[in-house]
Amino acid sequence: MSLAARAARVDPYADRVDHGALRFLHRLNPLAKIAAPLPAMIALVFTRDLAVPLAFIALAYLLLLVGAKLSGRAALGLFVVLPALSAVLAFSIGLWTAPSRTEGTPVLFAIGSFDYTLGALTAGAATALRLGGILVLSLLAGLTSTGPDLVRAMVQQLRVPYRLGYTALAAYRFVPRFGHELDVIRQAHRVRGVSTGRGPVAAVRRWLGYVVPLLAGALRHAERVALAMDSRAFGAHPTRTERHLVPFRARDWVFMLAFWAATAAILVAGAVLPR
Repeated sequence: MSLAARAARVDPYADRVDHGALRFLHRLNPLAKIAAPLPAMIALVFTRDLAVPLAFIALAYLLLLVGAKLSGRAALGLFVVLPALSAVLAFSIGLWTAPSRTEGTPVLFAIGSFDYTLGALTAGAATALRLGGILVLSLLAGLTSTGPDLVRAMVQQLRVPYRLGYTALAAYRFVPRFGHELDVIRQAHRVRGVSTGRGPVAAVRRWLGYVVPLLAGALRHAERVALAMDSRAFGAHPTRTERHLVPFRARDWVFMLAFWAATAAILVAGAVLPR
């Protein structure tokens, strides 16, 4: 992820990053990217077969490949880590499947009196695919939206009180601030020779040494944020003007309706086609 893109994810006033016309997911309203896959995510909770979760996963992967600009870490997680975890989860859940539910299916391997059957693996794969499908569908918004834009959309479209929205946004801004201050504290300890020694005891001592200065820095930062909000009359009026608008356009409706139609088609095909 570039420096501009990283800044846009944490800075409410950073300039938006243009990922190009082809990467259309970044141009959509965050609420549309949450509402569009929501029926599919609910349906996955109640499905029990393999085809429907696979279809939703394929649809989500296709949208992310075409409409999102993925970083190397995100691509690694999507195409390597997630399939590997799903395979491990499918095998593990199969171990705990009741034998009465898988009677009559072929035995894949046996350990003593325990038989691991194809039915157990299928049941575990169905559960793993459902969880993986819900996760991948949620990444449509998670990988292509920023926290500030989500808060702005909730305030502008859902009429969430800006006192709540921007308070949450201020808290969200604390996370990178704490990371920066922790790096500074670590560097200061190294310069003074405090971060010496190896082993678990030395590690605990180092972390205890970080707590007090990090807490003091957090209190100072919270006080500055409170003074800045008071000086801007935060909460004095029922509404506030916006520098960055996040409108809900026609393309957001098109994306939502098209996704809902695809969801209905997948569910109908899963119910009609033989299993």
